[in-house]
Amino acid sequence: RGLSFTGEDFDIFSIHDNKEERYANVRGALLHLPGKDKMRIRSVADGHDEEVCVLDRVFAVTPTYDIYRGGLGAEKIGWIEKKVVAMTHTFDVYMEGKGGFGVTGLFKPPPAYEITGDFIDRNFVMKNAAGQVVAKVVKDGLIQFDAFNHYQVHVGPGMDAMFVIACACAIDEEFDEEHQKK
Repeated sequence: RGLSFTGEDFDIFSIHDNKEERYANVRGALLHLPGKDKMRIRSVADGHDEEVCVLDRVFAVTPTYDIYRGGLGAEKIGWIEKKVVAMTHTFDVYMEGKGGFGVTGLFKPPPAYEITGDFIDRNFVMKNAAGQVVAKVVKDGLIQFDAFNHYQVHVGPGMDAMFVIACACAIDEEFDEEHQKK
């Protein structure tokens, strides 16, 4: 993330064979109002420029973000929320249409992924329901502050990289907001 006026802007690069290529951009909202606090993820790989994912903060008891796939007319594919009762900071990720009757209480489907780790230092892993690590996020770089963070995101085979990026952005935003309150 370079200098950002929203605090939610990221430029993402893919590294293959020691060659760095632009992969995606994340741009946040200037207004932080219910229903307007969105981050848009655009694929810019191979010269394309297409909105592929939207992250929308939801007014809820716990920090929660809906995840949408696509641009105009985007379809909700899941949501990420901070677990209320846990020994350490933990986020659960739910997939839309995977059971349950809603997004609260006993009616929620089981989480498809759990994200745990050291959130203060921004080093965490994403595990599937079987407990296998499918992605890892590590803060990278010597100079770090809320408006200028560097991350390495490692995504396992068969895992949706844009989905992982959306989850990492939600977690970064949540802890930046908590840090600002202190």
